[in-house]
Amino acid sequence: MRRAASETGWGWDGLRVRWAFDGYPPRVTGSGGTPMEAEFDTVAGWTEEVVVRLGPEYAIPAGCRGSASPAGLGWLIRTCGIGPGTRLVDVGGGVGGPAGYAVRHTGAAPVVVDPMLAACRAASRLFGIPAVAGTGERLPIADGAADAVWCLGVVCTVRDKRGLFREIHRVLRAGGPLGLLVVVGDEERPAGAPEGNTFPTDDGLRDLLRDSGFRIDAQTDLDDLPVPPADWAARTAEFDRALRADHGDDPRFVEAQDQSRRLSTLARDGHVVARLLHAVAR
Repeated sequence: MRRAASETGWGWDGLRVRWAFDGYPPRVTGSGGTPMEAEFDTVAGWTEEVVVRLGPEYAIPAGCRGSASPAGLGWLIRTCGIGPGTRLVDVGGGVGGPAGYAVRHTGAAPVVVDPMLAACRAASRLFGIPAVAGTGERLPIADGAADAVWCLGVVCTVRDKRGLFREIHRVLRAGGPLGLLVVVGDEERPAGAPEGNTFPTDDGLRDLLRDSGFRIDAQTDLDDLPVPPADWAARTAEFDRALRADHGDDPRFVEAQDQSRRLSTLARDGHVVARLLHAVAR
């Protein structure tokens, strides 16, 4: 059930645009959709359907696939100082898994911003989180309205990375924390990279953050953190089996799986690494 605006800690005053997604039909990409649309929009709608059938205990593990583990989210919560009532904007937050985790473990007041309508609808329905349709380069959030911002697994999918970070800086309060999960590459586009993905290098990421008004305070590689607990892993695996059983023959599922396989291959071969960063707006 979606919470009333007064219960979220935002009161909508910080939002320029608000879409209510209950009852709104999901975007249909069809055969003409891109692999990125299949990965982030179509699969988001399917995720909601499968979680509703399996039960609410599957929502957060399913919603965090491809973003962060419990250990990674705990690291972000600690370094970013997320607590009760923190006005957290999750840029590119997908179906809302990380934001839902923050609510459950800290009592934060998040808002998910995502360009994909099916993802926004799922975040609203599965977690009761306000969901705003928008891109990272033009966030529908007022200046300085956010206490904290997360942007997890998004940077490599955005062409205008400088514009993304400058827009995040605009909506974040002075001195506010930015939590990032960034896939960093040894080059911008290694052979076999997923469609639509370009990876910042270590030096390039530092330059982008510095030039956008951020100071990096901490970082760690996701692989250096503990693996997910057994119950989390089991629910993720059961969700994956159910999703494949329902949609495994759909060309859009095959496209999304190919995108994930390409990224996994790059990571296995040492071309990319998933890195968590905590930065502060200067």
